[in-house]
Amino acid sequence: YWRRALGMQVRYANYDDYQFCYSYRGRPGYRPSILMLHGFSAHKDMWLSIVKFLPKNLHLVCVDMPGHEGTTRSALDDYSISGQAKRIHQFVECINLNKRPFHLVGTSMGGNVAGVYAAQYPQDICSLTLICPAGLPSTTDSKFIKQLRELQESESIDRIPLIPSTPEEMADMLKLCSYVRFKVPQQILQGLVDVRIPHNDFYRKLFLEIANEKSRHSLHENMSKIRAPTQIIWGRQDQVLDVSGANVLSSAIPDCHVYILENCGHSVVVERPRKTANLILEFLALLHSTDNNKKQA
Repeated sequence: YWRRALGMQVRYANYDDYQFCYSYRGRPGYRPSILMLHGFSAHKDMWLSIVKFLPKNLHLVCVDMPGHEGTTRSALDDYSISGQAKRIHQFVECINLNKRPFHLVGTSMGGNVAGVYAAQYPQDICSLTLICPAGLPSTTDSKFIKQLRELQESESIDRIPLIPSTPEEMADMLKLCSYVRFKVPQQILQGLVDVRIPHNDFYRKLFLEIANEKSRHSLHENMSKIRAPTQIIWGRQDQVLDVSGANVLSSAIPDCHVYILENCGHSVVVERPRKTANLILEFLALLHSTDNNKKQA
C-alpha cells in the first residue's frame, strides 16, 4: 500500500536466467538517476521512508539485492561483496541505467557493495552516498563486533545477533540497530520473526560469506580507487558498525563529504529518513552547481 501511495512501481528485469526485482519512480531526466542498495536481510521497500521525502520528478530505482525478496536466490551464486557488485552491474546494464552516469546510494552491506561498485565501474556513476557502510576494519570495536567475537569463542556462531529466530532475539536486534528505543508489542515481534524464519538459512550463509576474509574489508581494499564525489552519512551511536569508519573513508577518498548524525544508530534510513533525504538532495545540488560553475569557467 505504502509503495503505491508513493508512486513506486515494481518491475522485473532478466539477465540470462537470473531475475532482478526492483521498484522505481519517475524517468531519467537531466538530473542523475538514483540507484539504492539496501542492507543485509532487508529489501527494496526499506527505502520508502526516504522516498517519501524525495521529489517526485527524480528517477529513483530500488533493487532487491541478490538472494533477497524478489531477486533470484541460488545456492550457486557468488554472494561475496565483489560477486554482488557484479550482479548489480548486470542489473544496471539490463535496465540501461548507465546510459548516463547515476548517483549510487548504499547502506550497511549495500554500502560495502556500492563502494566496491564505484571503484570497479567508475564510468557508471557520477556520485556516491554511503550510509554506515560495512567493509572497513574499525579502530574501535562496536557492540556487535564484540558480540560476534564472544560467539566465535564459544563456538555458537549459529546465534548471529542480526539473524533473530525468537521474539526476544528480534527485540535485541532492534535495540542493537537503532538508537531510538521503540516499544514493540510481543505480537508484532513474533510477526517480524515469522516472516524472517523461512529465510534464516540463507541469511546465515550470506552472513558468513560477507564476514569472511574475502569480503570483510572489501570497501577498505577498494576505497582508494573511488574517484566519484562521495558523501558519507553515519549515526554517531551506531552499535553495529563503528562511526570511526567515516574517518577511514574520508582520509582515502579525495572528494569526500562526511555527515555524522547525533542520537542516531545504525538504521539511519529508518531513524532519520527526512534528514537523510535532505542530505542526499543537498549533496546532489552542490555537485550540480559545481558542475555548472566548471562549464561556465
